Amino acid sequence: MLVAVLILFLTVMLSGWLVRFLPQDNQRWLKLLLAFSGAYLFSLTILHILPDVLLSTEDPHRVGFYILAGFFLQLVLEVFSHGVEHGHIHAHSNGHHHHAGAVPVLLLASLVIHSLLEGSVLVQSRMAAQQAHQHLHTHAHVGDNFYHILAGIALHHIPAAIALMSVLVTRLHSYKKAFTYLLLFALAAPAGLLFSNYVALERLLTGETYTILSGLLVGNFLHISTTILFETSPEHRFNRDKLMATLAGALVAIGAGLL
Repeated sequence: MLVAVLILFLTVMLSGWLVRFLPQDNQRWLKLLLAFSGAYLFSLTILHILPDVLLSTEDPHRVGFYILAGFFLQLVLEVFSHGVEHGHIHAHSNGHHHHAGAVPVLLLASLVIHSLLEGSVLVQSRMAAQQAHQHLHTHAHVGDNFYHILAGIALHHIPAAIALMSVLVTRLHSYKKAFTYLLLFALAAPAGLLFSNYVALERLLTGETYTILSGLLVGNFLHISTTILFETSPEHRFNRDKLMATLAGALVAIGAGLL
């Protein structure tokens, strides 16, 4: 559990720290990273998370409503975050001089909500799942994809943290102040993870809550991953590097399921 918390936290903080050294006038490397993470998220969702959500309930048709809710919830959140979740930088960086010095509160709030949701679905533990199966009559597959989902969240937090840090530095003109607010985003997913595993674990494993959260996450990931893939291939044109990055992301997700 500590390893998962550190991965989620350090992925964001280290990615934000790298902004100081990364070229801001050439975003080609970021687009390749986005293509990889988008393909990984999409494949992870279709191959692992979605089947488990459907198996976690006696009424699979109901899951569709949760997925739709997650998809449109992400759409609403992006009204305030302007796509920072999938690496959008330019929408904030240019032409907003009247916001200089102001903290983008709505942007931060939407990212924190988004990250809390992701962390809350990371229910670890084969032991907890086995106990639930034996004593609480739920499904033992809960938590089986813990590390797959953890990797997906960490991957897509890299471009999100880079984009958020770039926005904060542009607004606040201070790396030190920007890191203070980046810390809120870095703590959100670990907070969701710890809450699910230490405060609400029994509720998640015994009721419909885990199915609802997982369905929301599926809709969330479908929105983010497809948006990334469309944005990295404008007019449906793939260059070779983006195609290779996309195929690599899909193959890694497939390979992870075979381990």
